Amino acid sequence: MLLARYQHEFIEAGCDEAGRGCLAGPVFAAAVILPDDFDHHLLNDSKQLSEDVRYALRIEIEQKAIAYAVAWCDNLEIDEINILNASFLAMHRAIAKLHMAPQFLIIDGNRFNKYGSTPHACIVEGDGKYFSIAAASILAKTYRDDYMKQIASEHPEYNWHTNKGYPTISHRKAVLELGHTPYHRKTFRITDPQLSIF
Repeated sequence: MLLARYQHEFIEAGCDEAGRGCLAGPVFAAAVILPDDFDHHLLNDSKQLSEDVRYALRIEIEQKAIAYAVAWCDNLEIDEINILNASFLAMHRAIAKLHMAPQFLIIDGNRFNKYGSTPHACIVEGDGKYFSIAAASILAKTYRDDYMKQIASEHPEYNWHTNKGYPTISHRKAVLELGHTPYHRKTFRITDPQLSIF
């Protein structure tokens, strides 16, 4: 059972990202402030849910959240500052877009670059422990998927409409055979010792 709050003294936002391990496209992040009494029997880590359930939950999250925001860092920024820092920057941008300023942040994972003077707690596998982080994971994932489906038509040979930029074998093969697109992260390794190309 997920928990509504990490602490009860301050206005709390949960933050998560999507797309860290992708070869192409931005990393997206979301920040969500939920009501103290929020509860949902299906809401969980977005990776544990089907696509249909994620999109259905996105509607409910956006209707019931006190505040939510989604932001991203593109592949050029990722190559410039590395994926970890880009993930944190995308979270900072999402937090900055909230129409209500949070007083405390709970972050999925074990590291975070401090956002101004706002206190935070890093929670490993937090998207399976707190509703607000789970909600952020769903928003980040669905908005990123929408973006990748949108740009997939520009480069159909990379199958982004299905792999969403993740390093599937077919995606890796396409990059090795056809090269990078303007959306690819050039600092990411395409080959893998366990990948048989031909």
